[in-house]
Amino acid sequence: MKVVILCGGKGSRLASPTENNPKPLAIVNGKPIIWHIMKIYMKYGFNDFVLPLGFGGDKIKEYFWNYEWKNKNFIKDTTNDDIKLLNKPENWRITFVDTGIDTMTGGRIKKIEKYIDEDTFMLTYGDGLSDINIKTLLDYHNSKAKIATVTGIQRKSQYGILTIENGIAKSFDEKSKLDGIINGGFFILNTKVFNYISDDESCIFEQDPLKNLAKQLQLAVYLHKGYWLSIDTYKDLSIANKTWK
Repeated sequence: MKVVILCGGKGSRLASPTENNPKPLAIVNGKPIIWHIMKIYMKYGFNDFVLPLGFGGDKIKEYFWNYEWKNKNFIKDTTNDDIKLLNKPENWRITFVDTGIDTMTGGRIKKIEKYIDEDTFMLTYGDGLSDINIKTLLDYHNSKAKIATVTGIQRKSQYGILTIENGIAKSFDEKSKLDGIINGGFFILNTKVFNYISDDESCIFEQDPLKNLAKQLQLAVYLHKGYWLSIDTYKDLSIANKTWK
């Protein structure tokens, strides 16, 4: 089963450490975010990846092109120009697809349609880490028999919550009120989802496609209560380096 990881982000809010790099190459505990995400899926036996590339796509290609000699011990025999890896290489298959610098999420997904060769595929963002059980997620999707399943994350406010009526505080809840369920990525999708995505490069997957799926009761939600972090700012990156194992 294909695993699509959206890799078009510029990482502009990650500040200087990734100033010229795409967000998926931001480093968490010595490895790029994209490496960690792939390891999440590989843990459950999924190793066939499709990477829709945007900003810095050449650097992502370069990382994987040079991956073996940069990340493995090896012997190079100059007498016959032979190289022997001393560590077992990752068993992964990666399809790199240039989808445009400014293409939005829906446009990127639409452009990789021809690379999906099964009825079901997985999708996530190139900046999210989680200890989600991918096998349980897939089983849940199959049990609901919907076109799409999104992983929902319940977020709590980090601030005190004021309920106001006519300018007067009616209640104050100190860091306890739930903000609600947010999109945590880690989707399972049926290929019918492509019918909901336009060919327009400005199509945003999180807008009309997901909204229409929800209206037609075709969007299941798998609630994940474990570790989850979206790395959008340098603060998030610092948190990831401290908390992601």
